[in-house]
Amino acid sequence: MENTRLKIAVQKSGRLSERSLDLLSKCGITLEKSKDQLLCRAQNFPLDVLLVRDDDIPAFIATDVCQLGIVGENVLFEAQECSENGSFSKLETLIKLGFGRCRLSLAVPNEADYNDLNFFNGKTIATSYKGLLAQYLQNQNIDAKIVTMRGAVEIAPKTHLADAICDLVSTGSTLTSNGLKEVETILNSQAVLIKNSDMPDDLNDICTRLVTRMSAVLKARSSRYIVLHAPINALDEIKTVLPGSEAPTIIPLKGCDKQVAVHAVSEEEVFWNTMEDLKAKGASSILVLPIEKMMD
Repeated sequence: MENTRLKIAVQKSGRLSERSLDLLSKCGITLEKSKDQLLCRAQNFPLDVLLVRDDDIPAFIATDVCQLGIVGENVLFEAQECSENGSFSKLETLIKLGFGRCRLSLAVPNEADYNDLNFFNGKTIATSYKGLLAQYLQNQNIDAKIVTMRGAVEIAPKTHLADAICDLVSTGSTLTSNGLKEVETILNSQAVLIKNSDMPDDLNDICTRLVTRMSAVLKARSSRYIVLHAPINALDEIKTVLPGSEAPTIIPLKGCDKQVAVHAVSEEEVFWNTMEDLKAKGASSILVLPIEKMMD
């Protein structure tokens, strides 16, 4: 039945689109889709995916067109700040997804004599995030004029539309190419899975299944499976080096009384220096393997 299918809004194009669809794919969900489609139906899970503008995702969920959405925190918080009637109060974050990381920052021309936030008193700031910027300036007791722009915010100082800008920054290369320097961070953002808190019970059950799968994929993505051989008399020292492992599995080696195999799951990054430390404490045949799926 149509009303037993969960609907999720995903950015149609841009930096979050590919990563969002890839996450759904890794959750075992096969979508029927083409580039000109706005609605994709899953073949093997009760889920429909709406491909829309990222700015529209909070509204789609607040009005129950969709029950879930993948969106940047910057978009979610801006929608909530600009809401006049509390229409976005029902939106809640279920999972932080770890991709689409960026920051909303204030930037000024390279030649500006910037010392602290007082620089912005009496200045004009161009931004696409009027709600977040206004709240930040109010909290910092800064009196500045805000000019709203929907694109190419970084050219505002060059064209004398503004003295500074507030915009999203990932690598900072766009700022550099436009003669700007980042001076303050307002918000650190990443992609999140959000829901409408008024979700019906039958859809909530499907949502729980989907969230469980997503959590398993995200946990596996950041975890590694470590296998090594270790002298029995060095086990205690080796366990102190294994990253994020409280209780590794110890397996006897056939025909070898002085060594065992150690299997452990690490939820932390395993760096070369960690492997070198393990080797220095007597470990050998060290393998570090990716984990495709992981469920508690």
